[in-house]
Amino acid sequence: MKLPDIKILDEKEKVLHQVSKEVTFPLTDKQKKDIKDMLLYLRMSQIEEYSEKYNLRPGMGLSYVQIGELERIFVICDEVEEGQFEEYVIINPEIISQSEEMIYVGEGEGCLSINREVEGIVPRHARITVEAYDEDGNKFQVRVREDIAIAFQHEMDHLNGILFTDKIDPKNPFKGANNAREI
Repeated sequence: MKLPDIKILDEKEKVLHQVSKEVTFPLTDKQKKDIKDMLLYLRMSQIEEYSEKYNLRPGMGLSYVQIGELERIFVICDEVEEGQFEEYVIINPEIISQSEEMIYVGEGEGCLSINREVEGIVPRHARITVEAYDEDGNKFQVRVREDIAIAFQHEMDHLNGILFTDKIDPKNPFKGANNAREI
């Protein structure tokens, strides 16, 4: 496999703090290609052979804004078993329900736009239901839980100009841990 030619923006880029615009349909050829490239990049980043060959940090989600486009699109690629991936293409998402239960990633969240160690946690809803559109403009709902729910919420924050580091209290980086379950 050849690594797709996409450039992931670093947290210093101001565009990452801007709100993305709704997508109109039909998608352009460029949008379709970008979505394929983003999914391929994420897949390759999770396969050891390619992550070593191309020096990639493993990633599970990417928002369109992270490649410099202010549109409400994100993709998730999750390796469910070795070599088997579940992929999501999410366009114009809205959370329509969420659990009261909160969870957080024990070792802390990561982000392909943040190339440094970050101490702290981000409490997130354990389960969410999202209404969105697929690449053909069809509306659908998806219910996600645990690590996939965290990934969805992380990427939706990107669409609203928020990085996970913005949600960590610098004076108390583990704030909220007592009211959430570690995963």
